[in-house]
Amino acid sequence: MPDLERRSVEELRAERSRIVGYALVFDTRSRDLGGFVEVVRPQAVDRAMRAADVSIVALYNHEAGAVLGRTPKTLTLTKDARGLAFTLDPAPTQAGRDAFELVKRGDVTGASFGFKTIKDAWRQDGGTMVRELLDIEIAEISLTAFPAYRESDVSVAQRSLQAARNQVGPSNLKSIHWLRMRALLH
Repeated sequence: MPDLERRSVEELRAERSRIVGYALVFDTRSRDLGGFVEVVRPQAVDRAMRAADVSIVALYNHEAGAVLGRTPKTLTLTKDARGLAFTLDPAPTQAGRDAFELVKRGDVTGASFGFKTIKDAWRQDGGTMVRELLDIEIAEISLTAFPAYRESDVSVAQRSLQAARNQVGPSNLKSIHWLRMRALLH
C-alpha cells in the first residue's frame, strides 16, 4: 500500500481465541520519527468510525499476504477515551494461528496502524517539532513484532515537515494545512 504511514503501540494480549489491544492511543507523543514527534487527536479516527462501507483489515507485520481479519465481522474497532481499541478473531490460517500463539506467549506485544493523512497540523514546542494528526483514513491495523517506527514508513510526513521548515521556519510554525498539500505536490 503506497504512501501509507504506519505507527505502533505496545499493548496487545490474547484472550481465549481473540487478540485485543489498541491500534493507537490518543494525545500521546510518539517517539522521534526523524526530526519530529506525532500526536493522534481523538477526532482523527472519526472518519474510520463513521465509514460503514470502508473495510479495514488486520494484518501480521503489515504484510498484505498475512490477513488476520477484517471489519466488521472478524475485526471490531472501538473508540474510547484512551484510543482506538480492537478485538480480533484471527483467521484459522497458518498466519492467524502463528500470530495468536506469538501474542499469547508474549513474543509479539505491538500493534500498529497504516493510514493516509487527511488533515494534520505542525507546531514547534520548545526544540521539538510536533505533528498533530487531526483526520486520518485508516487502511489497516497490524500485529507487529517490532513496535518501533521505521524511517521508511514516515516518508509522507517527512516531506510535510521539510516543507513546513522551508516555508515558515521552526520559530514561527503554526497549524497550516496548505503546507501539507504543497509538500504532497513536490
